[in-house]
Amino acid sequence: MNVSKVGDLPSALDEGGAVERRLEGRKPAVFLDYDGVLTPIVDHPEDAVMSEKMRIALRELMTRCSVCIITGRDRAVAQQLMGVDDLVVAGSHGFDIWTPQQGSITSDRVAEFLDLITELIGRLRHDVGSIPGVQIEPKRASVAVHYRHVASEDRDRVENSVQALLDEHSDRVALTPGKMVYELKPNVDWDKGKAVLHLIDVLGLGADDVIPVYLGDDITDEDAFRALRDCGIGIFVGRADDPEVGNRDTAAHFVLGSVEEVQRFLARLGR
Repeated sequence: MNVSKVGDLPSALDEGGAVERRLEGRKPAVFLDYDGVLTPIVDHPEDAVMSEKMRIALRELMTRCSVCIITGRDRAVAQQLMGVDDLVVAGSHGFDIWTPQQGSITSDRVAEFLDLITELIGRLRHDVGSIPGVQIEPKRASVAVHYRHVASEDRDRVENSVQALLDEHSDRVALTPGKMVYELKPNVDWDKGKAVLHLIDVLGLGADDVIPVYLGDDITDEDAFRALRDCGIGIFVGRADDPEVGNRDTAAHFVLGSVEEVQRFLARLGR
């Protein structure tokens, strides 16, 4: 598997048309993370509302090709924040998939874990819900604990609570990495990369004249970049001139520096 440093990647907006050359006349099927891609990262997750300009760019692109959202967000929450309800959305890192044509196409793999997720939500609310700054985000197939606004002296308590649940349910629960968040999900072999490949299959996007394009900004998006490394186009979204970001290894092919650049790129694809 070839990897590069984010800082060494060419821009997807390169005027030389590198992305267009990779497309080679084929139609893109576009897969997008939500936070950090379609909206900037914000202090409060509920404030990540998609802008009208981005919504227009998405709408125009949808008239030209298939567009799917792959997000760690709860699916219903993502749909509300987008203000778009006729778009394929895979929420909870691909555990909860919905399409306008087929409705829910979520695998039965999630159903057996619903009671466990409910138990985890209750335990976290009891153990750390009273800590100032903690935000517990229930999802259909996971639960996230945001600690961005937790005082440094209280963060160990949050981490210890999460670790205790992982130890107690080591065979059934896994931790998904994220930005200032712990997310507990079912311990099954499923991630954003497998969700993308599943969508390509069920949506009939595997034809030779279609090429998948994935845009993401987080560690969990690397699963999708790896899945599409040899058969698609991966685009990392983040500031390559930020040393912390630029020195990161990625399986993506290109980079876009901001949500504004994503909007410009989508508008260009939609022409």
